[in-house]
Amino acid sequence: MIMNVISQIVGFAGSLCLLLFGMNMLSNGIQKGAGSGMQKLLGKITGNRFYAVLTGIGVTAIIQSSGATTVMVVSFVNAEILNLEQAIGVIFGANIGTTVTAWIVSFFGFSFSISAMAVPLFGFGYILKYFKRLKIHNFAECFMGFALLFMGLGLLKESLSLGPAASKIFAVINDWGIKGIFLGVIIGAFITALIHSSSAMTAIVLTMAANGTLSWNLSAAIVLGSNIGSTVDAVMSSLGASVNARRTAFVHVAFNVSGTLLALAVFNPFLQLIDFIVPLEPAANITTHIAMLHTVFNICATLVFIPFVSQIATIAKKVISESAEAKDEHYHLPTILPHSRISADLYSFQIQKEITKMSAKVMEMFDSVCNSFINPANAENENEHVRYLENYIDEMNGAITEFLQKCSRLPNANRDDRVYFSTLLHITDALENLSDETCSLMHTVKKYVSNSDYDFNFIRSKEISEYVERVRVFYEQVCLYFTVGFSVEEKNAGELIEEKIDETKKELKRASRKRLESGADVKEELQYIDMVRKVERAGDCVYAMLQSL
Repeated sequence: MIMNVISQIVGFAGSLCLLLFGMNMLSNGIQKGAGSGMQKLLGKITGNRFYAVLTGIGVTAIIQSSGATTVMVVSFVNAEILNLEQAIGVIFGANIGTTVTAWIVSFFGFSFSISAMAVPLFGFGYILKYFKRLKIHNFAECFMGFALLFMGLGLLKESLSLGPAASKIFAVINDWGIKGIFLGVIIGAFITALIHSSSAMTAIVLTMAANGTLSWNLSAAIVLGSNIGSTVDAVMSSLGASVNARRTAFVHVAFNVSGTLLALAVFNPFLQLIDFIVPLEPAANITTHIAMLHTVFNICATLVFIPFVSQIATIAKKVISESAEAKDEHYHLPTILPHSRISADLYSFQIQKEITKMSAKVMEMFDSVCNSFINPANAENENEHVRYLENYIDEMNGAITEFLQKCSRLPNANRDDRVYFSTLLHITDALENLSDETCSLMHTVKKYVSNSDYDFNFIRSKEISEYVERVRVFYEQVCLYFTVGFSVEEKNAGELIEEKIDETKKELKRASRKRLESGADVKEELQYIDMVRKVERAGDCVYAMLQSL
C-alpha cells in the first residue's frame, strides 16, 4: 500500500516536471524564433488601453506564458519603455491570453489521443535544430516542447488516477459548501505559486476533473485560485526594480485578487452562466466547462476594470509611493533579475538604459573639467564632484558587468544575444576607463588653474580648453551613436576625429617644448603636457567605445 502511494507520488512529480519542461521549452522556442519581435511589439504600445489589452492577449497566446509576458511588462516599465497605464492594459490582456493553453489541453489532450504523434513531433523538432542556414532552427524547441507537453499530460492522466480514498477526500471538501470553495481557491493559489505556472495548474485540474476526481464546483474554485498564484512571477521580478515596476506588480496582484473575489461573490450564478454557454451537462463535458470558465472569468474581469485604468494607476501610486528617504550615494542596479523563462535579448532593453545613465555621468565629469577652465575658483568643488562620480561609475561598472555576465549564461541566450552582451561589456569597460582618465585629468586641471598666474585668455589655456572640448564633443557624438545607431560614413568621420585628436596632441606638445626652450615655467609646462597626454588618452577611450559599437 505504502509503495503504491510512493510510486504514485513519484510518478505525479515526474510527469508534472515533464509537463512544465515542455511548456518552458515551447515558450523558449517561440521567443527564440520570434527574436526580439515580441519585445518590439510590446515596446510600440500606444496610450490606447484597448490596443494594450489586445497586445497582451496576442503575446501571451503566442508564447504560451502569462508569467513570461508579465515579467516582460515589469521589465519594460523598469526600463521606462512602458508607462504604468500601458502596462496595466497589457497585464489585463495577458490574463486572457493565458487561457489559450487551457483550450489546447482540453481539445488535444482529451478529445483524442496524440501520444502516437508526440514522439514523431519531438523527432521532427530535433532534426529541425540542424537547419541553421534556413534560419528556422530556433523554432525546433517549439515542436519539441509541444511534444513533451502532451507526453507529460498523458503521464499526468495516468498518475492522477487516484484511488477511492483520495476521491472521497475531495468529495468531502466539495460537501463543505462555501468553506470548500474557499479551500479550493487557496489550494489553487498555493500550488500555482509553487510551480510558477497557472497553465500547468489548469492542466492538472483538467486532468483530475476528466478522471472524475474533482467536481465541477471544486475545479472552478481551484482555477480561480490559480489566477492569484500566477502573480508570483510579477512580484519576484519587481524585487529591487524601480518604483513603477513595483507598482506594475502590485496592479497585477490586486487585479487578480479582486477579480477572484468578485467571481466568488457571484459563484453559483457564474457557474450557471458557463453551463448555459457550454452544451451538455458539466459531468459529460467537464474539460470544456473548465476552459470556458477560465476564459469568461478573465474576459469579464478585464471588462469590469478596463474603464478604470487611470484610477487604478493613481491608487497604485498612492499605495507604493516614492521613497522619502535621502538618496543613497551608492549605486544599485534597478533591474530585473535574469529569468530563464524569458528570452535573453529582453534584458538588453534594461541594461541599455543603465549604460545610458552611466554615459551621462561621464558627461557630467567632462562638464566639470570644462567649467574649471572658465571658473577656476570653483575647481576644488568640481574636483570633489568628479571624484564622487568616478566612484559611482565604478559601482555602476561592477553591477552592470555582473548582470551582463549572468545574462550571457542564460540557457535560452543564443549566439547573437551573447555577442551583443559582449559588445555591451566592452562599452561599459570603455566608459569606466574614460571615467578614470577624466578623473585623473580633473586632478591635473585643478592644480593647473589654481596657479596664481593662470589666465583663461592666455593662448596656452585656450588651446588646452579647446582640446578638452573637442574630445567632449566626440564623446557626445559616440553616445548618440549608441542610442540611435550610425552609418559607415559616420564611423569613418569618427576615425578622422580620433586621428585629429592624436595630431593635436603632437602639436600641443611641440608648442610646449618651444615655450620651455624660451624660458617658460617648467612646472606649469609639465602640468600642461600631462593634461595634453590625459586628454589624448580620454579620446582613445571614446574611440574604443566607437569601435565596440
